Amino acid sequence: MAYNTQVLFEKAKTEIVSKRLIFIEEVATFIGISKNTLYDHFPIESNEMHELKKLIEDNKISLKTSMRKKWYDSENASLQMGLMKLIATPEELRRLSMNHQVTEEVEKPIFKNIDLDVTENDSTE
Repeated sequence: MAYNTQVLFEKAKTEIVSKRLIFIEEVATFIGISKNTLYDHFPIESNEMHELKKLIEDNKISLKTSMRKKWYDSENASLQMGLMKLIATPEELRRLSMNHQVTEEVEKPIFKNIDLDVTENDSTE
């Protein structure tokens, strides 16, 4: 089936913005063509593909900003920890990612000052 490249391009831009798409595969699905057809009409290095990728990137940035705000305002410790991992310095991230290691303690005697050296008594005769 022959598609008009300009019509596909306008439709792709409209769908990316209105549906807040964040993957090129979604764009192909929403405009009703295969991914291969999309790349046939908009090669990787074409200006049109760069514009579509820019719109997708804008959506990703908007989504990330929205998620970070929700995580920051949340009282959910898991979400706050996830946010901390996103914004942490490499040193902070290393510390956050460490597993707690339990060190073995030296065995301590249970009985203090008790002689446990038992000798057999021969008085059983």
